[in-house]
Amino acid sequence: MSVSTVSSTAVRSVPEHYRHSFLHLYADIAWFGVLNGSALAFVAVYAARLGATGLQIGLLSAAPGMVTMLIALPAGQWLQTRPIGPAVFWSSIFFRLFYVTWIFLPLLLAPAMQIEALIVITFMMSVPGTVLAIGFNGLFAAAVPPEWRGYVAGWRNAAFAISSIIISFVCGVILNNVPFPYGFQIVFALGAFGALMSSLHIFFVRPLHDPLNKRDSQPIQTRIQDLADPGQTRTWLVGRFAIAPRAWMRLQPREWLSIDVLRGRFGRTTLLLFAFHAAQFMIIPLCPLFIVNILGLDDQTISWGSVVYYLAMLAAATQLPRMSDRWSQKQLLAVGILIMAQYPFWLGLAWDVTFYMVASVVGGISFAMVNGVLGNYLLERIPEDQRPSHLAWYSWGLNAAILIGSLLGPFIAGFTGLATALLIGAALRLLSGFALWRWG
Repeated sequence: MSVSTVSSTAVRSVPEHYRHSFLHLYADIAWFGVLNGSALAFVAVYAARLGATGLQIGLLSAAPGMVTMLIALPAGQWLQTRPIGPAVFWSSIFFRLFYVTWIFLPLLLAPAMQIEALIVITFMMSVPGTVLAIGFNGLFAAAVPPEWRGYVAGWRNAAFAISSIIISFVCGVILNNVPFPYGFQIVFALGAFGALMSSLHIFFVRPLHDPLNKRDSQPIQTRIQDLADPGQTRTWLVGRFAIAPRAWMRLQPREWLSIDVLRGRFGRTTLLLFAFHAAQFMIIPLCPLFIVNILGLDDQTISWGSVVYYLAMLAAATQLPRMSDRWSQKQLLAVGILIMAQYPFWLGLAWDVTFYMVASVVGGISFAMVNGVLGNYLLERIPEDQRPSHLAWYSWGLNAAILIGSLLGPFIAGFTGLATALLIGAALRLLSGFALWRWG
């Protein structure tokens, strides 16, 4: 049995001093599910309906990768010297406020300019998004002891799936009954609200041991007062984020590159995950174009596909703690990737809604497995006192893969067509799963 999991029968035995952070981690991901089931689920569909090309949708996926490749490593070094809780909270606020701007795009810009604005906004929000992506993994590791990580990840997946199911259905009804583009504005508003509520719960997650964070031991009432006090907020922002660029510029490259972390098993792990993520993101720009332009599905049907996806994810997530008792994190991850290869396979073969729904089922199952164990798989291979630098390298590789995959998919589709490109992506995902099983 993996040491990073806890049996699903241990629901009532969570120690009191862990329960507070666990509950806020569940609430965080549930509200993120609101964002995921609304704005994130439909922004590519919205861009496709505006007439976006494959390259433009690819840039929506690739933009975070471009930015993160530039700043992930110094961001990891910067996080190494900051209290992890406040750093993650404020980076999430700066990142998620950008979702509010999506609401007003149809009022301000013509369709072609909206597509360009979405790409520019995505580039801008990727700066705090990089800090959040690296820091949250560290916060999760600091707040959840190893023996409870599989348990918490499983229930977070379940909470994420439930909220995503409900909101996806609601958004389908909205888009089916509210004229374009006003329906999408409502969907984007729901997403922005969910994103900011998620950030609020991140504020209350307490690292178990973070000597840099003096607020960990403070009562909740004091932390709420700190959050509500503009003076405290300004002081923290000036003291932490305003000096960040200067602090990064003072770092020598050898300080934040930390090449040594890539020697041995972690370097091999980073390379294997890079290959998987490149195959994973190669598909993402192609799916909305195939669904909208080839299958011709309406927004209500697309929302039902999302509901089926998250129902399958929920069913798989509830079984994840039990599977973690029997299999290692590496085995679960590899199997999840192998199943994930079936999503573009069935979608590429689709000629009507039937195979689209089949793809949604296997996609939901595989996402629950991959998303539920990937973080634990990484943490098993990272020394506790070197998490930010290791996670920064993983984030750099991830975003390099996002950049390459997001641009490679539309490039291949330009020569082969969307359906064939989806099948090629399925084959590459399959190969990456086998490689991780063998060498991960």
